[in-house]
Amino acid sequence: MRFKTLTAGLMAATMLTTAAFADMTMVKEVEVEVELEDLANATAAEHWNMISDDLENAIVERLVGQTDDEGVRISIDIDEVELASTLQSAAGVADSSLSGTVKILSPNDNSKFETYDLSVTFEQAILFLPEDFDVTALTTDSKEYYDGMIAAFADHVVKRLDG
Repeated sequence: MRFKTLTAGLMAATMLTTAAFADMTMVKEVEVEVELEDLANATAAEHWNMISDDLENAIVERLVGQTDDEGVRISIDIDEVELASTLQSAAGVADSSLSGTVKILSPNDNSKFETYDLSVTFEQAILFLPEDFDVTALTTDSKEYYDGMIAAFADHVVKRLDG
């Protein structure tokens, strides 16, 4: 009797898992655009020079099991003005943000089209900083700040994909 209950439980769990994966949006491609030459601030252009690749990679890392040749295309256009002002802002880290326009496009499914503006604040990025990191010592040009902002933005894009 115990074996039958366990088997029935495992079968139910498998069906629930399969159903959850069936509802997941599959992704074919992720593209991030930033016109760094549009940044008047040379320091900002140098600091953010790898943001396209880093953000693409962070999103793809979160899409394990969600890639398919028939999937949607995620296109992100990062706000260059926001990048420059975040780095040079006298207000500092607490008021900084990373913003962009996210487009979800599907060549196969008319219900999978969406465009939205996303802005991630430093407060949201704190969750992605190394454990026991002293946030009072953080500056907008530090690696930890950069990595946290990228991770927070990527996380929001992927969560919204199926949300």
